[in-house]
Amino acid sequence: MSTPDPQNQPPSSTPPPAQDGGFPVPPAPGPAGYAAPAAPAAPGYSAPGYPAAPQGYPATAPVPGRTLSIVGLILAFVLPLVGMILSLVARSKLKKAGAPTGLATAGFWVGLILTIVEIIGFIVIVMLFSSLFSMCSDLGPGVWDVNGVTYTCS
Repeated sequence: MSTPDPQNQPPSSTPPPAQDGGFPVPPAPGPAGYAAPAAPAAPGYSAPGYPAAPQGYPATAPVPGRTLSIVGLILAFVLPLVGMILSLVARSKLKKAGAPTGLATAGFWVGLILTIVEIIGFIVIVMLFSSLFSMCSDLGPGVWDVNGVTYTCS
């Protein structure tokens, strides 16, 4: 009867019993046919025997003025004058970078048109109130009917 050679035995899945200090002893290296697990490969390189992972698209550099053009277009609706100015700055940055200037141009025109509408609206309101106040200063306090329009002055 022969005793089995420990070199040819497959590694056991249970750890060996604890020795003096109460800590388990690491398993002995397996037969010569087994290799130790390799350390993780560096990025961009694959482990031996495995295909390389797909790399995806390279990161593109941010275009200066792109975010500013979006902010300018949004602000052109809320604060037209500020949006128009930001869109002009974004347009010049995008032109220098050779990038498309469509959003910045749209922000400029929207801001310009809405600024003109606000100016016209302000002028109309000022004229309306000035005519109302001048009418009341001419007529004095009370309720007046002038040309079918009733004015209440205090």
